[in-house]
Amino acid sequence: MDDEATRARQELGLLLRRLNVELDAVGQRFADVHELNRTDVRALVAIMDAARRGEALTAGRLGEAVDLRSASVTALVDRLERAGHVRRVRDPEDRRRVGLEMSESAMAAGAEHFGGLARDLVAAMEDYSDEELAVVRRWLEDMTAVITRHPRAEPPA
Repeated sequence: MDDEATRARQELGLLLRRLNVELDAVGQRFADVHELNRTDVRALVAIMDAARRGEALTAGRLGEAVDLRSASVTALVDRLERAGHVRRVRDPEDRRRVGLEMSESAMAAGAEHFGGLARDLVAAMEDYSDEELAVVRRWLEDMTAVITRHPRAEPPA
């Protein structure tokens, strides 16, 4: 690959980083309004995404999703439950298993804050063909997979 092609790919990486910074700022504004921290918002997104896939997220799976250990996950879920954002729900097939669900009020708050952005994003895609969107989708999935696999930095000893 020549230098120009490498620079073009590096520029895409920088644009992806910029998109992440802007999306993070939107999430932080939501967190500020609802007196949440970053991990709280990440947890709510993980619970919501699992629900969209038709899955009930357990506390253990939530810990994996937000990179927290068991005791910290318990405190996180307790805090979100006290605030009325999530509820623990027993699995009807295995009563020992407890899933996490977002409350209706949390869903409404998310829709209010992020709904306009979602509509604007869809509108911004209107001029792209289905084939172009398929390439963008594949690229975003590939980049997300790379980022997900990237090792988490261990704090210095």
